[in-house]
Amino acid sequence: MTISNAASLWPHGKKGCMALAFDLDGPTGDAMLNGTLWHKPEYFTFGGYGPYRALARLLDLLDDYQLPATFFVPAWVVENWPKQCQAIVERGHEVAYHGYRHESFFAIDAQQQRWVMEKSREIFWQYLGIRAEGFRTPSGDWHIDTPSILIEAGVTYSSSMRGDDRPYLIQVPGHEKPLVEIPGRWEMDDYASIAYTREPNFPSGLDRTASYELTLDNWCREFDGAMNEGLSLTTLFHPKITGKPGRIMLLDQFFTHLRSREDVWFARCREVAQWWLEEHSDVK
Repeated sequence: MTISNAASLWPHGKKGCMALAFDLDGPTGDAMLNGTLWHKPEYFTFGGYGPYRALARLLDLLDDYQLPATFFVPAWVVENWPKQCQAIVERGHEVAYHGYRHESFFAIDAQQQRWVMEKSREIFWQYLGIRAEGFRTPSGDWHIDTPSILIEAGVTYSSSMRGDDRPYLIQVPGHEKPLVEIPGRWEMDDYASIAYTREPNFPSGLDRTASYELTLDNWCREFDGAMNEGLSLTTLFHPKITGKPGRIMLLDQFFTHLRSREDVWFARCREVAQWWLEEHSDVK
C-alpha cells in the first residue's frame, strides 16, 4: 500500500477528518421485514422514537456546535416522517440511502437490490427533492453485485466497509469511475455500548449497557487516535439510541471534545468522498 506524499491529506492543511454520521433507522429492520414488528407495538415505538422525538433534539445539538453531519435514512422512514427528514436537509445536513426497509444487501439478489435503490431514489426525490450521493448498507455487508448497482443508481460513495482508516477507492468492473468507500468501525457504533431492548433481546445474554463515562472515553480515544495519525473517522450513531435526554448529554460532551481541536476538518460524507476522489486517487 502506498500513501499520498501530501503533507496533509485534508483541506486547508488540517491534520485529520471527522465525518459525523447517523443512521435514522426508525422501526425498519429485521422485525419489519419478517412481519413480527406489526405484533410488537413496544418495538415499533422503540424505533419510531428516533425520527418522531429524538431527531429534533439531535439537530439542535448539531446546530449548537455548528457540526455538519450525514444521515443515512431508509426510504420507508422518509415516507412516514417526511417533515422530520426534510428538516435534516433544511438545516444543512446530508441525507443518504440506507435501503427501503433496512434490507440486508448481502442476502438479497441483484434484482431485489435494484428495486430497493429505484424505490429509494423515487421517494427521496418525491419527499426531499434530492438525489442522494451516498449509501450505507444496512447489514454491514453487501452482495458481490452491490457496488455496480450503486453506481448505476447514481451513488458516488459508500460508508459500509471496514478496510482502512482513510477513504479508499473501489474499482468496479464495467465502470470507469470508482466508488469511494468511507470506512466505519464498530467501536464508533452506539449499538455496541448503549443499545438495550427486550424481545428481541439486545445485547443478547446481557442485562446491562456500558457506562456512559466509559462510552465517552472510548469515543474520545478513537477520535484522538485517528486525528493524531492524520486519518479519517466516521460514526454509526442512531438517534433512537443517543438522542434520548440522558444520552444527548453524552453526545454534548463528545462534541465538546471534538471542537476542542482546531486541526480537524469536519465534513459531510459526500464532501469527504469528493475530496478524496479529486485529490487522492493515487492512494492505493
